[in-house]
Amino acid sequence: MSPSLEWVGVPPEATELLLLCEDPDAPSGHFLHWLVTGIDPHSAGVPVHGRPTGGREWPNGFGEDGWGGPAPPPGHGPHRYVFRVYALPGPPELPAGPSVGDVYRAVDRAMLARGTLVGRYQR
Repeated sequence: MSPSLEWVGVPPEATELLLLCEDPDAPSGHFLHWLVTGIDPHSAGVPVHGRPTGGREWPNGFGEDGWGGPAPPPGHGPHRYVFRVYALPGPPELPAGPSVGDVYRAVDRAMLARGTLVGRYQR
C-alpha cells in the first residue's frame, strides 16, 4: 500500500517531478523503496494506493516496479524512510536499474527545488 503524499510550491519552470523513497538504515546501505520519474508537475501529490500522475515507476530494491513498502529486518530497530520529491527542468539521465546514488547524482545536477519527508518504522 503506497502512502499518501502531497506537495506544494513547485517552480513554474519545472517540466516534471521525480519521487524517491529510500531506507538509509538498511543493512546493505541505501535501499531503494520507490522511484518514479516523469510526474506531472501540476499534480498535487499521490493518493493512498495510488500512482503519481504521468509517472513511470522504476524497479525498487526488491526487483519490482512501484512502491516496495517498509520491511526492515525483525529486531533491527527503527529505520528511516526518506521520501524526496524533486522539481526538474527535464528528464533525469538515469541508467537502467539505477541505485539511490545514481538518482542523487542525476538530480543534483539539474534540480530546481526539492522537498523531504522522513518517516520511521520498525518490526
